[in-house]
Amino acid sequence: MINDKKFYRNSLIGILLLRLLLNAILPLMDKTEARYGEIARLMYETNNWITPQIDYGVPFWAKPPLNTWLSALSMKLFGVNEFAVRFPAFILCVLIVLIIGKAVKDKGMSLLVSAFVMFTLPQFMLHAGVVSTDTSLLLAITLVMIGFWKQIISEKTNVWGYLMFAGVGLGLLAKGPIVLILTVPPIFVWVLWFKEWKNLFSRIPWVLGLPLAALIAVPWYILAEKHSEGFIDYFIVGEHFKRFFDSSWTGDKYGFPKQQPLGIVWLFLLGMAFPWVQIVISKLWINRKVAIKDRWVFFLTGWLLFTPLFFTVSKSLIHTYVLPVMPPIALLVVHYWNEIRRKKTNIIISLIVPVLASLALVLGMVNNNLEQFSNTDKYIIESQGELDRPLYYLGKKSYSSQFYSNGKVQNITYDELRDKMTLKDSFYVIIKDKTLKRNPEYELCGLKELDASRKNRIYSFSVD
Repeated sequence: MINDKKFYRNSLIGILLLRLLLNAILPLMDKTEARYGEIARLMYETNNWITPQIDYGVPFWAKPPLNTWLSALSMKLFGVNEFAVRFPAFILCVLIVLIIGKAVKDKGMSLLVSAFVMFTLPQFMLHAGVVSTDTSLLLAITLVMIGFWKQIISEKTNVWGYLMFAGVGLGLLAKGPIVLILTVPPIFVWVLWFKEWKNLFSRIPWVLGLPLAALIAVPWYILAEKHSEGFIDYFIVGEHFKRFFDSSWTGDKYGFPKQQPLGIVWLFLLGMAFPWVQIVISKLWINRKVAIKDRWVFFLTGWLLFTPLFFTVSKSLIHTYVLPVMPPIALLVVHYWNEIRRKKTNIIISLIVPVLASLALVLGMVNNNLEQFSNTDKYIIESQGELDRPLYYLGKKSYSSQFYSNGKVQNITYDELRDKMTLKDSFYVIIKDKTLKRNPEYELCGLKELDASRKNRIYSFSVD
């Protein structure tokens, strides 16, 4: 099995088909994925390609638009649905694997093995079908790191040198300056350790590369500030400094301060890159004396370690922050492939996540658990068919209710709801279960419950 190309090829085909199926079937979940899905839907509907919006006329300042552009373009091709909004993430992951494959092929190693390892890393497989900015950032980081490596070892300027700077530009459009924060330090340490200063300045195409990066990213930043004044201050200062180093930051317009134990990023890494990261750590420790002398291994190790080291001191983070280190893990696994014992056992363990995902999908569809337990308002909205009357949301509407109602849902207060009932208006209203538990008086007389989801219920009010 471990030397059978057919096994890796068939396994990859199965994993990719599973991921595409999940992308098409699973609803957009609140809050994060449904939020980015709705932002893309709004861009597609309003045709405003400069300012991402979180609601009609309300700018979304938290992230640049690269991922939103891709999802909105995909909706132009495939319509407004889950598959369309997730498809760009899938394509980006395939591109990332191909870039990594180019690096391993030059070293006489197997593209199939590297692709297999990448798609059996839980974090990477997850992001092949998640609407977020992280996958586009990963593509940018991969271009920067692989582009730098392939250019620094070449005596002549090649396309990889320019792809490195293109990665910087794309990263600035994907998630902002974080692309530089996560790539420049490990590159700097590598150059310092191996005394590559001369090659750094002679082989990297700075003269044309820097303008290329600026040409890709700067025009949008100028237009964004022009169309929505205050964006740059919020995004650069708030999102890139206060978010990570000030857990009490109250300027966050789209989330809330998150208190995480210091160092939890390492647990995220061990869990979301299982079992391959454990193998890599073991091999690096065993070969530590050689690893610090091997340029390629040292480069990959710096890439792997810097991101969790950087986020170790952060009090506000989530598991997706370890996504940028999936490529170096796969590349190190391939590097040590011939030395890894019990390959068959590790391969079987690595397939646990895809197998469990398949079983969960089948069971969810058979038992109707998908509708019952998904954190989304998709099913209670779609159960009403075409909305023939206004749809309201008591309190703050969810992002999934915005997406699946095509932006028709509106916020409503308790007093406004009572007034509409007094005026004998006909409407639908979604009320959260926790709202009803905290405020029993919201069980308004005359509301007819139509359907219920994991956390919410939809009611109708009509006058016959």
